Amino acid sequence: MTRTLWTLCGLTLVLALGGSPALADETCQSPYMAKITGQEEYVYVWTLGVQGLGDGSDKLVTVDVRPGSSSYGKVVASTSVGGRHEAHHGGLTDDRRQLWVSGLDTSKIFIFDVAADPGKPKLVKTIDDFEKASGGVVGPHGAYALPGRMLISGLSNNKDHGGRTALVEYSNEGKHIATHWMPTAEDSNGAKIESVADGYGYDARVLPRKNVMLSTSFTGWSNYMMDFGKMLQDADAMKRFGQTAVLWDFHARTPKKVFHVPGAPLEVRWAWGPRNNYAFTTTALTSQLWLIYEDEAGEWQAKAVADIGDPSKIPLPVDISLSADDSLLWIDSFMDGTVRAFDVSDPHQPKQVYEKVIGKQLNMVSQSWDGERLYFTTSLLANWDKKGADNEQFLKAYDWDGTELKHRFSIDFNDAGLGRPHIMRFGAKSLYSN
Repeated sequence: MTRTLWTLCGLTLVLALGGSPALADETCQSPYMAKITGQEEYVYVWTLGVQGLGDGSDKLVTVDVRPGSSSYGKVVASTSVGGRHEAHHGGLTDDRRQLWVSGLDTSKIFIFDVAADPGKPKLVKTIDDFEKASGGVVGPHGAYALPGRMLISGLSNNKDHGGRTALVEYSNEGKHIATHWMPTAEDSNGAKIESVADGYGYDARVLPRKNVMLSTSFTGWSNYMMDFGKMLQDADAMKRFGQTAVLWDFHARTPKKVFHVPGAPLEVRWAWGPRNNYAFTTTALTSQLWLIYEDEAGEWQAKAVADIGDPSKIPLPVDISLSADDSLLWIDSFMDGTVRAFDVSDPHQPKQVYEKVIGKQLNMVSQSWDGERLYFTTSLLANWDKKGADNEQFLKAYDWDGTELKHRFSIDFNDAGLGRPHIMRFGAKSLYSN
């Protein structure tokens, strides 16, 4: 790995992987993780079970993406966890030996060994006391690698099933370490509050060299487990969405500032450049791209910098992926099934430069580090996905040549009896060959 990229990633583990440049890993991964050097070989897809479809259970599906493989673009393994838990997000540990995935409904966390045989991940541990161990947090969402630890962002709580929640730390061995509740107006924990402090959570990501962490906000169990159409007609439910992003002192795990970001800000993507002190997020309900940045005075600010599609039509932007050179931001929107690319070389003035309809509905996007391959999945939440013919459930792979997305392969998860594909992570045998 080059000195520049080593500085960006903030880790020494990559040196043990051969010292070559990181060319193929997902750009949205934790800077504390060892990177895949070269071509990704497998895509792991955390998939929601559907009653009456296949075995009906949530499962981890492994797809072969090795160029030239006889099984390229095909499912080579599928491991069910038993039952339906509202499979949603997850992540790899800092050494990439484990993949942690979770269920928003039952609050269970499933830990897979992906090192022993990357083509056939094995379920090795289930954490079933998350709610109790965390002190009442419900809906473990992301699993973000820290050195020797996993940071789990919650979505809800067991008192009122609303959006009040916390960040929860576990050791890589699966032991609870600490719970950090989101700041509220009543309990700010010293944070400066711009306008409101709702205590909601969603994503959390770290910029190590500035000692800051940024978290965003979504909604609680009572909303994300409700039928989408019913929720849209419920005036009280529509008031129960996050409108904040929180900047934290990462080392102290204390909140510093609560930004007002109305409209449910979701994924956080920090820039990679050694002097690029900013992050992007998008708001699902107001369809805006937001920039959180450090100004010339060293103060952190937040502002909306672009619309995503036509906000009046509520395209519902969901997942985003920032290129490794910080020049291009891909944004998926669920309702219109469209991915849009924004030139963000000037982060204060993004410009849309490309768009393509991927399907009837669209959720996650995973981009290779070299920017040449993108993978898309469809499911948002079991009760929020579209109905009937619009309920497409697929994994699609594309090549990006700088001007056009070119289709490589598709897997129809409905036809295959697999379920609703959600988050993706990359794997490779070469990572463990040394």
